[in-house]
Amino acid sequence: MILDFVGVTIIAVLLIISLWSLYNVPILATGIKDYCKKRHKAQRKALSHKFLPTFSIVVPVKNEEKVIGRLLTALSKLAYPSDKQEILIIEDGSTDSTPEICMNYAREHPNVKILHRSFSNGKPSALNYGLAHAKGELIAIFDADNVPDPNALMTVLEYFQDPAVAAVQGRTMSINSKENMLTQFISYEEAVWCEAYLRGKDVLNLFVHLKGSCQFIRRDVLNKLKGFNETALSEDMEISAKLTENNFKIRYASDVVAWQESPSDLKTLFKQRTRWFRGTMEVAFKYGRLMSRPSLKNFDAETTLWGPFILIASLVPYTAMFWAFFQALPFNVIWTLAVQFATLTLALSLFVCGLAMVYITKPRSVKNILWLPFVYCYWSLQAFIALYAALLIFLRRPRQWTKTDKKGASDTALSVK
Repeated sequence: MILDFVGVTIIAVLLIISLWSLYNVPILATGIKDYCKKRHKAQRKALSHKFLPTFSIVVPVKNEEKVIGRLLTALSKLAYPSDKQEILIIEDGSTDSTPEICMNYAREHPNVKILHRSFSNGKPSALNYGLAHAKGELIAIFDADNVPDPNALMTVLEYFQDPAVAAVQGRTMSINSKENMLTQFISYEEAVWCEAYLRGKDVLNLFVHLKGSCQFIRRDVLNKLKGFNETALSEDMEISAKLTENNFKIRYASDVVAWQESPSDLKTLFKQRTRWFRGTMEVAFKYGRLMSRPSLKNFDAETTLWGPFILIASLVPYTAMFWAFFQALPFNVIWTLAVQFATLTLALSLFVCGLAMVYITKPRSVKNILWLPFVYCYWSLQAFIALYAALLIFLRRPRQWTKTDKKGASDTALSVK
Protein backbone atom coordinates (compact mmCIF):
# COMPACT_ATOMS: atom_id res chain seq x y z
CA MET A 1 0.00 0.00 0.00
CA ILE A 2 2.81 2.42 0.89
CA LEU A 3 4.67 1.54 -2.29
CA ASP A 4 1.50 2.17 -4.31
CA PHE A 5 1.09 5.60 -2.69
CA VAL A 6 4.75 6.47 -3.32
CA GLY A 7 4.45 5.31 -6.91
CA VAL A 8 1.33 7.41 -7.59
CA THR A 9 2.99 10.44 -5.97
CA ILE A 10 6.12 10.09 -8.06
CA ILE A 11 4.08 9.70 -11.25
CA ALA A 12 2.07 12.84 -10.38
CA VAL A 13 5.23 14.86 -9.73
CA LEU A 14 6.84 13.62 -12.96
CA LEU A 15 3.71 14.73 -14.82
CA ILE A 16 3.81 18.21 -13.24
CA ILE A 17 7.50 18.63 -14.09
CA SER A 18 6.86 17.47 -17.65
CA LEU A 19 3.93 19.84 -18.18
CA TRP A 20 5.89 22.76 -16.70
CA SER A 21 8.81 22.03 -19.04
CA LEU A 22 6.49 21.59 -21.99
CA TYR A 23 4.82 24.92 -21.22
CA ASN A 24 8.15 26.79 -21.25
CA VAL A 25 9.57 25.24 -24.42
CA PRO A 26 7.50 27.46 -26.79
CA ILE A 27 8.53 30.54 -24.78
CA LEU A 28 12.22 29.69 -25.16
CA ALA A 29 11.74 28.82 -28.83
CA THR A 30 9.96 32.14 -29.46
CA GLY A 31 12.83 34.01 -27.83
CA ILE A 32 15.43 32.19 -29.94
CA LYS A 33 13.45 32.80 -33.12
CA ASP A 34 13.09 36.51 -32.32
CA TYR A 35 16.79 36.76 -31.49
CA CYS A 36 17.76 35.16 -34.79
CA LYS A 37 15.51 37.50 -36.76
CA LYS A 38 17.61 40.46 -35.56
CA ARG A 39 14.69 42.79 -36.08
CA HIS A 40 15.58 46.40 -36.72
CA LYS A 41 13.51 48.85 -34.77
CA ALA A 42 11.80 51.61 -36.64
CA GLN A 43 13.72 54.83 -36.37
CA ARG A 44 12.02 57.10 -33.91
CA LYS A 45 12.32 60.82 -34.03
CA ALA A 46 14.98 61.93 -31.57
CA LEU A 47 13.65 63.94 -28.66
CA SER A 48 15.04 67.41 -28.18
CA HIS A 49 16.82 68.20 -24.94
CA LYS A 50 13.77 70.11 -23.76
CA PHE A 51 11.49 67.06 -23.93
CA LEU A 52 13.91 64.46 -22.56
CA PRO A 53 12.55 62.96 -19.32
CA THR A 54 14.61 63.18 -16.17
CA PHE A 55 16.25 60.12 -14.61
CA SER A 56 17.03 59.33 -10.99
CA ILE A 57 19.73 56.67 -10.94
CA VAL A 58 19.49 54.85 -7.60
CA VAL A 59 22.47 52.79 -6.47
CA PRO A 60 22.36 51.07 -3.04
CA VAL A 61 25.88 50.30 -1.78
CA LYS A 62 27.39 48.64 1.26
CA ASN A 63 31.05 47.66 1.55
CA GLU A 64 31.58 47.81 -2.20
CA GLU A 65 35.06 49.33 -2.34
CA LYS A 66 36.21 46.73 -4.87
CA VAL A 67 33.58 47.60 -7.48
CA ILE A 68 31.97 50.97 -6.78
CA GLY A 69 34.67 52.97 -8.57
CA ARG A 70 34.06 50.97 -11.74
CA LEU A 71 30.33 51.72 -11.61
CA LEU A 72 30.84 55.43 -10.92
CA THR A 73 33.19 55.68 -13.90
CA ALA A 74 30.58 53.97 -16.10
CA LEU A 75 27.84 56.32 -14.87
CA SER A 76 29.99 59.33 -15.76
CA LYS A 77 30.12 58.04 -19.34
CA LEU A 78 26.35 57.73 -19.82
CA ALA A 79 25.33 59.45 -23.05
CA TYR A 80 22.59 61.52 -21.46
CA PRO A 81 22.51 65.21 -20.46
CA SER A 82 23.86 65.59 -16.92
CA ASP A 83 21.19 68.16 -16.08
CA LYS A 84 18.55 65.56 -16.92
CA GLN A 85 19.87 62.95 -14.52
CA GLU A 86 20.64 62.68 -10.84
CA ILE A 87 22.69 59.90 -9.28
CA LEU A 88 21.61 58.87 -5.79
CA ILE A 89 24.17 56.73 -3.98
CA ILE A 90 22.49 55.13 -0.96
CA GLU A 91 25.45 54.49 1.31
CA ASP A 92 24.06 51.81 3.59
CA GLY A 93 26.34 51.74 6.61
CA SER A 94 29.61 50.67 4.97
CA THR A 95 32.61 49.89 7.15
CA ASP A 96 35.22 49.97 4.37
CA SER A 97 36.38 52.80 2.09
CA THR A 98 33.15 52.88 0.04
CA PRO A 99 31.97 56.22 1.56
CA GLU A 100 35.28 57.95 0.77
CA ILE A 101 35.27 56.71 -2.82
CA CYS A 102 31.70 57.94 -3.31
CA MET A 103 32.39 61.33 -1.69
CA ASN A 104 35.44 61.90 -3.90
CA TYR A 105 33.33 61.16 -6.95
CA ALA A 106 30.51 63.44 -5.79
CA ARG A 107 32.91 66.38 -5.41
CA GLU A 108 33.66 66.22 -9.13
CA HIS A 109 30.07 65.58 -10.28
CA PRO A 110 27.42 68.03 -9.06
CA ASN A 111 24.53 65.76 -10.09
CA VAL A 112 25.65 63.09 -7.59
CA LYS A 113 24.12 62.93 -4.11
CA ILE A 114 25.38 60.69 -1.33
CA LEU A 115 22.58 59.60 1.01
CA HIS A 116 24.21 58.06 4.07
CA ARG A 117 22.47 55.66 6.42
CA SER A 118 24.21 54.59 9.59
CA PHE A 119 22.38 51.26 9.64
CA SER A 120 21.55 48.66 7.01
CA ASN A 121 18.16 47.04 6.63
CA GLY A 122 18.59 45.39 3.25
CA LYS A 123 18.41 46.51 -0.38
CA PRO A 124 14.61 47.11 -0.53
CA SER A 125 14.84 49.53 2.40
CA ALA A 126 17.76 51.36 0.76
CA LEU A 127 15.81 51.61 -2.51
CA ASN A 128 12.84 53.14 -0.73
CA TYR A 129 15.15 55.62 0.97
CA GLY A 130 16.48 56.64 -2.42
CA LEU A 131 12.97 56.79 -3.89
CA ALA A 132 11.94 59.23 -1.16
CA HIS A 133 14.69 61.61 -2.34
CA ALA A 134 14.32 61.00 -6.09
CA LYS A 135 13.02 63.74 -8.37
CA GLY A 136 13.35 62.10 -11.79
CA GLU A 137 10.42 60.95 -13.87
CA LEU A 138 12.11 57.60 -14.41
CA ILE A 139 13.95 55.54 -11.80
CA ALA A 140 16.99 53.56 -12.96
CA ILE A 141 18.37 50.96 -10.56
CA PHE A 142 21.88 49.55 -10.79
CA ASP A 143 23.79 47.37 -8.36
CA ALA A 144 27.27 48.44 -7.28
CA ASP A 145 28.99 45.85 -9.50
CA ASN A 146 27.12 46.93 -12.67
CA VAL A 147 28.77 48.50 -15.69
CA PRO A 148 25.95 49.96 -17.82
CA ASP A 149 26.40 50.57 -21.51
CA PRO A 150 26.87 54.31 -22.23
CA ASN A 151 23.67 54.37 -24.32
CA ALA A 152 21.50 52.61 -21.72
CA LEU A 153 19.39 55.63 -20.70
CA MET A 154 18.88 56.96 -24.20
CA THR A 155 17.97 53.51 -25.55
CA VAL A 156 15.46 52.68 -22.81
CA LEU A 157 13.50 55.84 -23.66
CA GLU A 158 12.22 54.10 -26.79
CA TYR A 159 10.30 51.66 -24.60
CA PHE A 160 8.87 54.35 -22.33
CA GLN A 161 7.46 56.24 -25.30
CA ASP A 162 4.63 53.74 -24.97
CA PRO A 163 2.58 55.20 -22.09
CA ALA A 164 1.34 51.72 -21.18
CA VAL A 165 4.86 50.63 -20.23
CA ALA A 166 5.51 51.10 -16.50
CA ALA A 167 8.83 49.27 -16.19
CA VAL A 168 11.63 47.93 -18.37
CA GLN A 169 14.20 45.24 -17.65
CA GLY A 170 17.46 45.53 -19.53
CA ARG A 171 19.81 42.71 -20.47
CA THR A 172 22.37 41.74 -17.83
CA MET A 173 25.59 40.03 -18.87
CA SER A 174 28.43 38.45 -16.94
CA ILE A 175 31.46 40.71 -16.63
CA ASN A 176 33.71 37.84 -15.48
CA SER A 177 32.46 34.90 -17.55
CA LYS A 178 36.00 33.70 -18.31
CA GLU A 179 37.12 33.61 -14.66
CA ASN A 180 36.37 29.92 -14.11
CA MET A 181 33.95 27.14 -15.05
CA LEU A 182 31.27 28.33 -12.62
CA THR A 183 31.19 31.87 -14.01
CA GLN A 184 31.02 30.34 -17.50
CA PHE A 185 27.94 28.33 -16.45
CA ILE A 186 26.32 31.43 -15.01
CA SER A 187 27.07 33.48 -18.13
CA TYR A 188 25.32 30.83 -20.26
CA GLU A 189 22.44 30.76 -17.80
CA GLU A 190 22.19 34.56 -17.97
CA ALA A 191 22.26 34.57 -21.77
CA VAL A 192 19.55 31.91 -22.10
CA TRP A 193 17.42 33.47 -19.36
CA CYS A 194 17.53 36.97 -20.85
CA GLU A 195 17.76 36.43 -24.60
CA ALA A 196 15.55 33.36 -24.87
CA TYR A 197 13.25 33.25 -21.85
CA LEU A 198 12.55 36.93 -21.10
CA ARG A 199 12.67 37.86 -24.78
CA GLY A 200 10.15 35.12 -25.54
CA LYS A 201 7.85 36.31 -22.75
CA ASP A 202 8.08 39.87 -24.07
CA VAL A 203 7.20 38.84 -27.62
CA LEU A 204 4.25 36.75 -26.37
CA ASN A 205 3.07 39.52 -23.99
CA LEU A 206 3.51 37.31 -20.93
CA PHE A 207 4.93 37.98 -17.47
CA VAL A 208 8.29 39.75 -17.81
CA HIS A 209 9.89 40.06 -14.39
CA LEU A 210 12.51 42.51 -13.18
CA LYS A 211 15.94 41.22 -12.15
CA GLY A 212 17.03 43.73 -9.50
CA SER A 213 19.60 45.59 -11.60
CA CYS A 214 19.56 47.38 -14.95
CA GLN A 215 15.86 47.94 -14.34
CA PHE A 216 13.83 51.08 -14.98
CA ILE A 217 10.46 52.09 -13.48
CA ARG A 218 8.29 55.18 -13.71
CA ARG A 219 8.56 57.05 -10.43
CA ASP A 220 4.84 57.87 -10.25
CA VAL A 221 4.05 54.15 -10.60
CA LEU A 222 6.47 53.22 -7.82
CA ASN A 223 4.95 55.87 -5.59
CA LYS A 224 1.46 54.61 -6.36
CA LEU A 225 2.54 51.10 -5.33
CA LYS A 226 4.20 52.53 -2.17
CA GLY A 227 7.67 51.47 -3.24
CA PHE A 228 9.36 48.18 -2.51
CA ASN A 229 8.37 45.64 0.12
CA GLU A 230 11.14 45.96 2.71
CA THR A 231 10.56 42.46 4.10
CA ALA A 232 10.98 40.79 0.70
CA LEU A 233 14.16 38.83 0.01
CA SER A 234 13.52 39.09 -3.75
CA GLU A 235 12.25 42.64 -4.02
CA ASP A 236 12.54 42.47 -7.82
CA MET A 237 10.14 39.53 -8.08
CA GLU A 238 7.80 41.07 -5.51
CA ILE A 239 7.55 44.41 -7.32
CA SER A 240 7.12 42.55 -10.64
CA ALA A 241 4.18 40.60 -9.22
CA LYS A 242 2.72 43.79 -7.76
CA LEU A 243 3.02 45.59 -11.11
CA THR A 244 1.29 42.69 -12.85
CA GLU A 245 -1.43 42.55 -10.23
CA ASN A 246 -2.15 46.22 -10.86
CA ASN A 247 -2.22 45.76 -14.65
CA PHE A 248 1.03 47.60 -15.33
CA LYS A 249 3.14 46.49 -18.28
CA ILE A 250 6.77 45.38 -18.00
CA ARG A 251 8.97 45.12 -21.11
CA TYR A 252 12.25 43.35 -21.74
CA ALA A 253 14.86 45.44 -23.57
CA SER A 254 17.63 43.36 -25.10
CA ASP A 255 19.43 46.46 -26.36
CA VAL A 256 19.69 48.08 -22.92
CA VAL A 257 22.78 46.39 -21.54
CA ALA A 258 24.68 46.27 -18.26
CA TRP A 259 27.45 43.91 -17.22
CA GLN A 260 27.59 42.49 -13.71
CA GLU A 261 29.80 40.19 -11.69
CA SER A 262 28.84 36.52 -11.43
CA PRO A 263 29.59 34.46 -8.28
CA SER A 264 32.92 32.70 -8.80
CA ASP A 265 32.75 30.17 -5.97
CA LEU A 266 30.11 27.78 -4.64
CA LYS A 267 29.82 29.48 -1.24
CA THR A 268 28.89 32.83 -2.78
CA LEU A 269 26.52 31.15 -5.25
CA PHE A 270 24.84 29.20 -2.44
CA LYS A 271 24.19 32.35 -0.38
CA GLN A 272 22.91 34.31 -3.37
CA ARG A 273 20.59 31.63 -4.72
CA THR A 274 19.27 30.70 -1.28
CA ARG A 275 18.03 34.27 -0.88
CA TRP A 276 16.69 34.37 -4.44
CA PHE A 277 14.83 31.07 -4.16
CA ARG A 278 13.39 31.72 -0.72
CA GLY A 279 12.30 35.19 -1.76
CA THR A 280 10.67 33.93 -4.96
CA MET A 281 8.86 31.11 -3.17
CA GLU A 282 7.48 33.54 -0.60
CA VAL A 283 6.29 35.83 -3.42
CA ALA A 284 4.63 32.79 -5.05
CA PHE A 285 2.67 32.10 -1.85
CA LYS A 286 1.72 35.76 -1.42
CA TYR A 287 0.62 36.36 -5.00
CA GLY A 288 -1.27 33.12 -5.50
CA ARG A 289 -4.22 35.50 -5.50
CA LEU A 290 -3.29 36.42 -9.09
CA MET A 291 -5.22 33.35 -10.17
CA SER A 292 -8.40 34.83 -8.70
CA ARG A 293 -8.39 36.91 -11.89
CA PRO A 294 -7.55 34.30 -14.53
CA SER A 295 -5.61 35.54 -17.54
CA LEU A 296 -2.72 34.19 -19.58
CA LYS A 297 -0.32 36.75 -18.11
CA ASN A 298 -1.40 35.99 -14.52
CA PHE A 299 -1.09 32.27 -15.18
CA ASP A 300 2.38 32.79 -16.62
CA ALA A 301 3.34 34.89 -13.58
CA GLU A 302 2.33 32.08 -11.24
CA THR A 303 4.13 29.52 -13.41
CA THR A 304 7.30 31.63 -13.22
CA LEU A 305 7.06 32.22 -9.47
CA TRP A 306 6.64 28.51 -8.82
CA GLY A 307 9.86 27.77 -10.70
CA PRO A 308 11.89 27.04 -7.52
CA PHE A 309 9.33 24.43 -6.48
CA ILE A 310 9.68 22.77 -9.89
CA LEU A 311 13.44 22.76 -9.35
CA ILE A 312 12.89 20.93 -6.07
CA ALA A 313 10.47 18.53 -7.74
CA SER A 314 13.16 17.74 -10.32
CA LEU A 315 14.92 15.81 -7.56
CA VAL A 316 12.05 13.31 -7.58
CA PRO A 317 13.41 11.26 -10.51
CA TYR A 318 16.33 10.32 -8.27
CA THR A 319 13.78 9.15 -5.72
CA ALA A 320 11.96 7.34 -8.50
CA MET A 321 15.07 5.39 -9.40
CA PHE A 322 15.56 4.46 -5.75
CA TRP A 323 11.91 3.40 -5.43
CA ALA A 324 12.02 1.39 -8.66
CA PHE A 325 15.09 -0.46 -7.42
CA PHE A 326 13.18 -1.77 -4.40
CA GLN A 327 9.85 -2.17 -6.18
CA ALA A 328 8.96 -5.83 -6.23
CA LEU A 329 6.46 -5.57 -9.08
CA PRO A 330 7.43 -4.88 -12.68
CA PHE A 331 6.71 -1.47 -14.15
CA ASN A 332 3.10 -1.06 -15.14
CA VAL A 333 1.95 0.81 -18.23
CA ILE A 334 1.20 4.11 -16.46
CA TRP A 335 4.58 4.16 -14.79
CA THR A 336 6.34 3.43 -18.08
CA LEU A 337 4.44 6.15 -19.91
CA ALA A 338 5.14 8.69 -17.14
CA VAL A 339 8.87 7.98 -17.24
CA GLN A 340 8.96 8.12 -21.04
CA PHE A 341 6.98 11.38 -21.12
CA ALA A 342 9.28 12.95 -18.50
CA THR A 343 12.35 11.80 -20.41
CA LEU A 344 10.97 13.19 -23.67
CA THR A 345 10.14 16.63 -22.22
CA LEU A 346 13.53 16.81 -20.49
CA ALA A 347 15.28 15.99 -23.76
CA LEU A 348 13.16 18.59 -25.58
CA SER A 349 13.96 21.24 -22.95
CA LEU A 350 17.68 20.48 -23.11
CA PHE A 351 17.54 20.58 -26.92
CA VAL A 352 15.96 24.05 -26.93
CA CYS A 353 18.44 25.28 -24.30
CA GLY A 354 21.19 23.84 -26.46
CA LEU A 355 19.92 25.82 -29.45
CA ALA A 356 19.90 28.94 -27.31
CA MET A 357 23.49 28.33 -26.25
CA VAL A 358 24.54 27.83 -29.87
CA TYR A 359 22.84 30.97 -31.22
CA ILE A 360 22.87 33.39 -28.28
CA THR A 361 26.17 32.88 -26.48
CA LYS A 362 29.34 34.37 -27.90
CA PRO A 363 31.36 33.32 -29.75
CA ARG A 364 28.59 31.50 -31.64
CA SER A 365 29.59 27.87 -32.06
CA VAL A 366 27.94 24.46 -32.26
CA LYS A 367 30.54 23.33 -29.72
CA ASN A 368 28.68 25.31 -27.04
CA ILE A 369 26.14 22.50 -26.94
CA LEU A 370 28.83 20.32 -25.35
CA TRP A 371 28.32 22.31 -22.16
CA LEU A 372 24.80 20.90 -21.77
CA PRO A 373 25.70 17.92 -19.52
CA PHE A 374 27.57 20.25 -17.20
CA VAL A 375 24.71 22.75 -17.26
CA TYR A 376 22.32 19.94 -16.30
CA CYS A 377 24.54 19.16 -13.28
CA TYR A 378 24.51 22.89 -12.47
CA TRP A 379 20.70 22.86 -12.52
CA SER A 380 20.72 19.84 -10.20
CA LEU A 381 22.94 21.76 -7.78
CA GLN A 382 20.46 24.62 -7.83
CA ALA A 383 17.65 22.17 -7.09
CA PHE A 384 19.36 21.25 -3.81
CA ILE A 385 19.82 24.96 -3.01
CA ALA A 386 16.11 25.53 -3.66
CA LEU A 387 15.31 22.60 -1.35
CA TYR A 388 17.42 24.21 1.39
CA ALA A 389 15.59 27.51 0.88
CA ALA A 390 12.24 25.72 1.18
CA LEU A 391 13.38 24.12 4.44
CA LEU A 392 14.19 27.59 5.80
CA ILE A 393 10.60 28.62 5.07
CA PHE A 394 9.18 25.41 6.56
CA LEU A 395 11.27 25.83 9.72
CA ARG A 396 10.33 29.53 9.87
CA ARG A 397 13.91 30.72 10.03
CA PRO A 398 14.19 34.52 10.27
CA ARG A 399 14.50 36.34 6.96
CA GLN A 400 17.91 37.94 6.53
CA TRP A 401 18.85 40.05 3.53
CA THR A 402 22.44 39.05 2.72
CA LYS A 403 24.41 40.88 0.05
CA THR A 404 26.43 39.01 -2.52
CA ASP A 405 30.13 39.70 -2.03
CA LYS A 406 31.94 41.09 -5.06
CA LYS A 407 35.64 40.86 -5.88
CA GLY A 408 35.91 43.36 -8.73
CA ALA A 409 36.76 40.63 -11.25
CA SER A 410 36.17 41.26 -14.94
CA ASP A 411 37.18 40.02 -18.37
CA THR A 412 39.75 42.06 -20.20
CA ALA A 413 37.39 43.61 -22.73
CA LEU A 414 33.85 44.90 -22.45
CA SER A 415 31.68 45.34 -25.50
CA VAL A 416 28.04 44.86 -26.37
CA LYS A 417 27.75 41.31 -27.66
